Amino acid sequence: MQHIPFNLELYRTQMQGLIGHVEGASVFWSALDFATVAHRDQWRKSGDAYILHPCSVARILIKEMDVEHPEILAAALLHDTVEDVDNVTPEVVEEKFGFYVRAIVEGCTKVTHISGDRQTQSRRTHRKIFSGAALRPEVMLVKLADRLHNLRTLQAMPKAKRQRIAEETLAIYAPLAGALGLFNMKREMYDLALLYKYPRQGGRLNHLIARLIKSALGKKVVKTLQEATAAAGENCEVDIRTKRLWAYYDVHNKVLLQKIDTPQEVVLLGDTLQECYSLLGLLNQTYPPIPRTIRDFISNPKQTGYQGLHARAIIEGQKFFFKIRTREMQRKAQRGLFKNWSSKREKQGRFIREIQEMFDILGSEKAVSYRDVIAASGVKEIYTYTPDGDLIYLPSGSSVLDFAFRVHTEIGLSCTGAMIRNRKVGSTHVLKDGDMVRILRAEMPVRFDQSMLMRCKTPRARAELARSFNLRRGKVTTEVGKSLFAQELARYGLTTDILEGTGRETLRKHFSAESFKLFYRGIGEGKYRLRHVMEGVITLLNNGISKRIEGCSEFNQIELKTLDPVTVKLSSCCKPDPTHDDNVGLLTPGGISIHRPQCLKYKKLNLQREDIVEVRWEKHDTHVRKSQMYYVLKAGRKELLEAMASAPAEMKVLHLEVLTTAFENPPWELVFKVHDLSVLQKVNAHFAHTSIPIEFELEV
Repeated sequence: MQHIPFNLELYRTQMQGLIGHVEGASVFWSALDFATVAHRDQWRKSGDAYILHPCSVARILIKEMDVEHPEILAAALLHDTVEDVDNVTPEVVEEKFGFYVRAIVEGCTKVTHISGDRQTQSRRTHRKIFSGAALRPEVMLVKLADRLHNLRTLQAMPKAKRQRIAEETLAIYAPLAGALGLFNMKREMYDLALLYKYPRQGGRLNHLIARLIKSALGKKVVKTLQEATAAAGENCEVDIRTKRLWAYYDVHNKVLLQKIDTPQEVVLLGDTLQECYSLLGLLNQTYPPIPRTIRDFISNPKQTGYQGLHARAIIEGQKFFFKIRTREMQRKAQRGLFKNWSSKREKQGRFIREIQEMFDILGSEKAVSYRDVIAASGVKEIYTYTPDGDLIYLPSGSSVLDFAFRVHTEIGLSCTGAMIRNRKVGSTHVLKDGDMVRILRAEMPVRFDQSMLMRCKTPRARAELARSFNLRRGKVTTEVGKSLFAQELARYGLTTDILEGTGRETLRKHFSAESFKLFYRGIGEGKYRLRHVMEGVITLLNNGISKRIEGCSEFNQIELKTLDPVTVKLSSCCKPDPTHDDNVGLLTPGGISIHRPQCLKYKKLNLQREDIVEVRWEKHDTHVRKSQMYYVLKAGRKELLEAMASAPAEMKVLHLEVLTTAFENPPWELVFKVHDLSVLQKVNAHFAHTSIPIEFELEV
């Protein structure tokens, strides 16, 4: 491979022209010298000197993102040193360039020395980067510039790596660039990644785009508007932009579309806000807009800070998209809001706070797929309002619950529904653009169903729901783990007294549990298998002495007081019945999987004794929250009514409906409510003693 040296002096000259006027630029020049020495014997796959890459990342930050802060640019120069240079550590970076630069560099550094496959390592690395960006959003600015330069030079990489980087860009980095308001970067990332991901289809679409660029109609529209604005005395630039591959990508279905609604957009640039509104009037006179397509993002900027006036019109059968902005709005629309910005400032604006909140969720909440959350962040927005008139931006398709969590976490956790105008709606109601929403609340936190997690669109709602589910599950599995540990100790003639003194701490450290409560939870969720736990107890706390007590029951036993599906998974393969005492459970991180002992699927699993538990419910203490339904296969009206009349008094009938009148003994649907499992057991027993054939599956 031929080595291609880097022209450092030319780079210095270029950067001097870009940051020579910036106060404190000396830290950048020091970092440049340091990085040049650190990477001096390293070369890229293309043959270029490695220093080309960090220097290019810094240049992208200042030229294409307007990031002028010298310490952020210095961190860009150093972002690969800790990872790729043996004698450079975070401490060395801090000593030479300060803690702020170290924090950004550390945030950009991959997780190393971890076990697991490539996918696991990728997830952990991304979580680490997101956690770093939650504290310092500069971390993500550097990572985005890093990714953009890698995409621009990706051709030198093997095909498999090109595909992997392209997929990761489409799922994570390009949408995040959009979420941060870096729209030029977002579009270029999509364009480059799509060509690597779909080379043939992308090539065909690029030929179509090339023809559209030469379109006579587009040129005619521009000329007409130039003449109209000149005649009106407006100092206006008119330009047409043909949308590239990024506009043809269907993010939801992950496919390239053959055509789109508005393949070309016309941008009109004025000098002042007043001129923008005058240009809108002139545009409407020249090309009457499609009804209800005019949007004012000047008076109501998007949460990314984007401003402009939008309109759509049909001209000679083709739809055109018009954008009217000032030149400063144009700059912000292309490069974002990070000019003269740094997280070192004590007070940050709402946009930065929301970015930090999003990254905090992406980095810390393992129950939420960060890819799903990032995808949701790129969805078209709607505008909703509080009763006080405060504007709340939400992704299209958001529900009342999304709105409630956006206002405040406590409001979301207690949300039961909302009033929209004079109409009461539930928490799952999908909001429309322009809705004014008044949240209705319960006095106590609401016990949401797990299905709500996928219905919510906003990162905060998903994360808070996931946390609440995790807390609900943890309360049960911690108690389960504590009970199982005590039972397993008893099999060896031991008690929990063995944990006295340093025993508890010794065992906790051995299993790398953050607390002993989490150690119990780990047992209850199958993370720590009882066989390994007892090996640790015997070796560490009992001098290696092991003696099993004869006559113990085959399996450990647990008693539950909940049917919460967040914790209790009634398997669909064998449909276990909690009113019976002959169920078995398998401990999993997602909860306790319940089966019948005779279940064929369960029997095929290669399980050890300690992996299985006998499960019983404390029936009087287990609340049945949902209404239940009997599907009566066939019964005469008199026969069914007599059976219902003699049923336990605690059974409350909610609905009875005959499903067809075609038979003498037709099928029925009987919906009823019971307070707890003991009542349900009595009701089931009552109908089992009748001659009425019934199908029943517990609703939880």
